[in-house]
Amino acid sequence: MSKDNTLTSVQSEIQEHVLELLKLMGEDATREGLQKTPRRVAKAMTTLTRGYSEDPIKILNAAKFKEDYSQMVIVKDINFYSLCEHHLLPFYGKVHVAYIPNGYITGLSKIARVVDCFSHRLQVQERMTLQIREAIQEALHPLGVMVVVEAQHMCMQMRGVEKQGSVTTTSDFTGAFNQAKTRDEFLKLISHGA
Repeated sequence: MSKDNTLTSVQSEIQEHVLELLKLMGEDATREGLQKTPRRVAKAMTTLTRGYSEDPIKILNAAKFKEDYSQMVIVKDINFYSLCEHHLLPFYGKVHVAYIPNGYITGLSKIARVVDCFSHRLQVQERMTLQIREAIQEALHPLGVMVVVEAQHMCMQMRGVEKQGSVTTTSDFTGAFNQAKTRDEFLKLISHGA
């Protein structure tokens, strides 16, 4: 069997549960279109939740450099996809991150990797926003960090109130971003017209 065709023990267990779920929903799990669905779901779920096995502090410290730069560093429009822990339905959007270095910077791609680390877990948007901010604060000890997340939630669009196109925005900030002037500068720089 090739590596792509082998399943981990966790994936095998997920596959068994998905098979049972299909049967509980009244589906014929042996029909052509569903025969490989349990295996596909098992592989997808382990990919979509791979963030549990990643350490965001190690990610940031892997490219931590001493630098005297002390102005705002912004990484904006970081695309993300996550699963809402309440319904296991996707929510997705963009994350915008700013920090003001205090002697250390990190590789720009590491900010995006931290977003991936937290978004690839069962999540709520509010917690994810806080976790991203806390990780950057802990690893870099900057003068301030601000994170803004804009997302669309399929649990609001596919079920419940069924409100298409609604966007939820969350933010969290610390340090220098407690000053309205600094927050306003960041928000102006990430606005879609900038």
